[in-house]
Amino acid sequence: MTFISIIIGLAIGIILALGKIYGNRLISSVCIGYIEIIRGTPLLVQLFLLYFGLPSLGINISPLSAAMLGLSLNSGAYQAEYIRGSVQSIPSGQMIAARTIGMNKLQSIKNIILPQALRISIPAWSNELIYLLKYTSIAYLITVEELTAEGFIIAAKSYRYIEIFVIIAIIYLVLTVLFTAIIDIIENRLRIPGIGVPKRIGLRSN
Repeated sequence: MTFISIIIGLAIGIILALGKIYGNRLISSVCIGYIEIIRGTPLLVQLFLLYFGLPSLGINISPLSAAMLGLSLNSGAYQAEYIRGSVQSIPSGQMIAARTIGMNKLQSIKNIILPQALRISIPAWSNELIYLLKYTSIAYLITVEELTAEGFIIAAKSYRYIEIFVIIAIIYLVLTVLFTAIIDIIENRLRIPGIGVPKRIGLRSN
């Protein structure tokens, strides 16, 4: 769930960020509206709408599909803001220079602006990856048999709730440390000298 949702969320985030910055008034307004609605409503409510609401419209999806769809749509809104900030941190002169040498607007964004913005957004993106990893735990509320749900099942049979959930917490901690170390390596390899944002800034609220 984490890996699929973060990748789909990244694709959604790129589209929303570019639409918000470079789109016409209608496109920009749609992107802003989507971002504000998703960021302004709880993830759990969004999952309930997908899992319990879509069947009432004749659309039946599995719990796992509903969870990944909800996580992807939610993450996309947050990633859009991270990418938007990174795009806007790039000096405007670079767009002007790209247009001067004959690139159109789309080519300038694709070849000059976006590659830099994605590298700059790695610290914020790594935060999103960690948040998403932990948010998968609420998928058990729509009957997805993920780590937390399995813990409940085992604990209910053994009555050893403290031990089981301490083990689950340790698993999440190990995964978080591992993901952070991997992202640090990637960030160091892709860092743009003299351009970037402070590392590991908390950008989401619970």
